[in-house]
Amino acid sequence: MVERPLWQLSAAELTDWTRAGRVSAEAAVASAVERMRAVNPGLNAVVEDLGEEALARARALDAGVKTGAKPGPLHGVPVTIKVNVDQAGHATTNGVVALKDMIAPADAPFVENLQKAGAVVIGRTNTPEFSFRADTDNPLYGRTHNPWGQHVSAGGSSGGAGSAVMAGIGALAHGNDIGGSLRFPAAANGAVTVKPGLGRVPAWNPSQKAERGMLAQSMSVQGLITRTARDLALGMPAAVAPDARDPFHVPLPYRGAGLEGPIRVAMTRNVPGFEVHPEVNVAITKAADALSDAGYAVAEVDVPDIEPCALAGYRALMGEVSQLMGGDIAKAGSETVQAIFAEYYRQFQPYEGAELLRVMAARTGFAREWSLFLEDYPLVLTPFLPQPFFRPDRDTEGAEGVREALGSALWSYSMNFMGLPAGNFPTHLAKLPQGDQPINVQLVGRRWREDLIVDAMIAAEARLGTLCDVLWGRLA
Repeated sequence: MVERPLWQLSAAELTDWTRAGRVSAEAAVASAVERMRAVNPGLNAVVEDLGEEALARARALDAGVKTGAKPGPLHGVPVTIKVNVDQAGHATTNGVVALKDMIAPADAPFVENLQKAGAVVIGRTNTPEFSFRADTDNPLYGRTHNPWGQHVSAGGSSGGAGSAVMAGIGALAHGNDIGGSLRFPAAANGAVTVKPGLGRVPAWNPSQKAERGMLAQSMSVQGLITRTARDLALGMPAAVAPDARDPFHVPLPYRGAGLEGPIRVAMTRNVPGFEVHPEVNVAITKAADALSDAGYAVAEVDVPDIEPCALAGYRALMGEVSQLMGGDIAKAGSETVQAIFAEYYRQFQPYEGAELLRVMAARTGFAREWSLFLEDYPLVLTPFLPQPFFRPDRDTEGAEGVREALGSALWSYSMNFMGLPAGNFPTHLAKLPQGDQPINVQLVGRRWREDLIVDAMIAAEARLGTLCDVLWGRLA
């Protein structure tokens, strides 16, 4: 029936079979668990194997269908969940040794939504300490490796998720993003993601003992990392399902009204303060050409200056973090993460007091400017990083390391500060002296219009292909 192993199928392909009853949920999950146990020892992407629990759930799903239950839209799809989000009965460690026994009393909304749709959790994925690095390593679980090779970081903070999904460990991977933590791993591993906009996906951890800071609430979002853009279109409707535990969730349907074509796409190659690497320019050109071929009206134009917004946003976030998390980092963080935070504070001097309040108010002005621009150009194609993805531990190498790993990501955290959705997808496999690695680009969209971004990525992907088959040939 299926020529390829089930673990190689996209979520969209897999559900065509499971929902029709031609492949059981148990078979789909068993294939993914087998793949996980074969390749994860070399990657350390999954840090808690839930294979037996997953197979029991898959068998229950199959039994339900036999007695008349309607299969959900994600019926039998193997997924992974990042260890900084609550899953009932499992530790929400956030990559911190001191939290290794903090067992979640209930599922977070995202986990519940996926499971209600029929997905099956096969494992929990790695994150750096406090989920606050663009690289994934910690004293509790160790380093996650990139399946393309150890010359390139797996990214962070959802590095385990990005590494796992590209290696074939589950078709959908949960992650989250406060400054780039979905998009960094997507870019590092050649995966696909869309960072949802503010309020789009319900979020809350039942295990938390206090509410998060206002900037953490307004900049952090939950999302999916996948191998194909089409899988985002399949998974996002489940992810955005309402949950009353998040009182600021906006209960809009995933798909919005159609736009009259051709849809205009503004393109920029500019990253203020940084020279854009030739391989990144190649990736941008390939994306623009693919979108043009698909009928989008792509034009290289001046876009609003992103630098003031990006720096204001990250300095504000560092102001909040220093006050609300600083004590925990000092008490429970390793020397490595404390040194990285010290450099964060030097490069992004935290706003304090009235100055912090003023820059939080200025956020609306940045968002308004972009909202108006997006009226004319509903999509904006940008670099993600100005250079190919960095090597492991680059952010531990002092000022220059942090500047490359985080300081250059102006196009990343600016979108979190404004609450705009932003997709990230691979368009080019660069042949570099240190080894081959993917180059991803970013696609920003109108507020509440993740669907426009994903549709455009699907169109580009249809012309450029995906990188997973190339990667799997090397991992075989």
